[in-house]
Amino acid sequence: MFMKRFSLLFIILCSFLKANASSILIPMDDSQKNHLKAYGIAYFALTKNIDVQWLLYYRGGAFMFRDDKLFESECIVRGVSFEVIADVRANAIIAEIANPEANMDVVKLEKAPKIAVYTPKSKQPWDDAVTMVLQYAEIPYDKIYDDEIIQGKLPMYDWIHLHHEDFTGQYGKFWNGFSQAQWYKDQVKEAEGTAARLGFAKVSQLKLAVAKKIRDFTAGGGFLFCMCSATDTYDIALAAEGVDICETMFDGDPADPNQNSKLDYSKCFAFQNFKLVTDPRIYEFSEIDSETKRKTQYHITEKNDYFTLFEFSAKWDPVPSMLCQNHETLIKGFYGQTTAFDKTYIKPGVLIMGEMKSANEARYIHGEFGKGMWTFYGGHDPEDYEHHVEEPPTDLSLHPNSAGYRLILNNVLFPAAKKKKQKT
Repeated sequence: MFMKRFSLLFIILCSFLKANASSILIPMDDSQKNHLKAYGIAYFALTKNIDVQWLLYYRGGAFMFRDDKLFESECIVRGVSFEVIADVRANAIIAEIANPEANMDVVKLEKAPKIAVYTPKSKQPWDDAVTMVLQYAEIPYDKIYDDEIIQGKLPMYDWIHLHHEDFTGQYGKFWNGFSQAQWYKDQVKEAEGTAARLGFAKVSQLKLAVAKKIRDFTAGGGFLFCMCSATDTYDIALAAEGVDICETMFDGDPADPNQNSKLDYSKCFAFQNFKLVTDPRIYEFSEIDSETKRKTQYHITEKNDYFTLFEFSAKWDPVPSMLCQNHETLIKGFYGQTTAFDKTYIKPGVLIMGEMKSANEARYIHGEFGKGMWTFYGGHDPEDYEHHVEEPPTDLSLHPNSAGYRLILNNVLFPAAKKKKQKT
């Protein structure tokens, strides 16, 4: 009799605890006080082996996970809006999302991705939007550069970011404007020294080797994210393998005068049929960047520079849906050494996720390569419209709800999800 009563009491207690169990819901709509740090909370939960549910298109792409006082405290300390909800309500939310007529879905994030940022150890005369937002969101990352990649350390990571980098070996084509600047001279000296130490005759050869290592990393299942000049110069370097596209001031000998006829576009991730800008005095790499057209032909200024995010089917296209989660669909434009991609030169299989249709340009594109995936995001700093060399970095505490920066953090969390192929 005692055992029966004990068993009944135990069942009642378990039912009570289950009924009163709770979850933390982090809304990502306009009610969120700090969108950027919210991603850091989700990442923090993953580091504690807590699965996070990413609620695609529900309240701006909200996060939900098991309640714990530790996470509540972190939200309070970091200034992140959150709600503690009973499991009854959590289950109701899941049921609402599961409705076939609702363009919403639940993606489970299971493991905190190990993040690498490709950046030199020496100080650069510009900042990097990704490192800034990772630091602000309190998401850990490692800095790696040519040595680590050539030494084969890239497979230690799940995700790598490339930013204001020139993989063609032309030092960002800053020669005409900054060849006498000390930072430029130091950059050239450091790059040439690294190339020689690693056994390469030219910096362009080193950068191509690095680009190929990153290509192999992606093909093996890694995630590649590029911004600014790392987008087009990466593809240019791959297409120009075996072709000298660097003039004498960059590598000591003349460029191949027939370089444009020798490019192999089949090696590119995103672009095709483009021609290179061969004049070393012009601060531009190729036709891929639509910067000249947007100024002269489309008359785009800061006042009218916006691009639109596509809304994908959450249940059928979970990958682009994750990458486009936002509380805004109209995103402020911003310049970079590579600002936007002329659609004329984008390969047919590339997925365009953000565009300015009136200017025939894409700002945010995505694709698969082997077992991995890549995303290219045009521009330099989402909250600094026309960032100049040697300007101070952006203070992200002034932009905690930046829709442009959210796109970066979508990509940071994306590898935590179990990979799914697009169904369309």
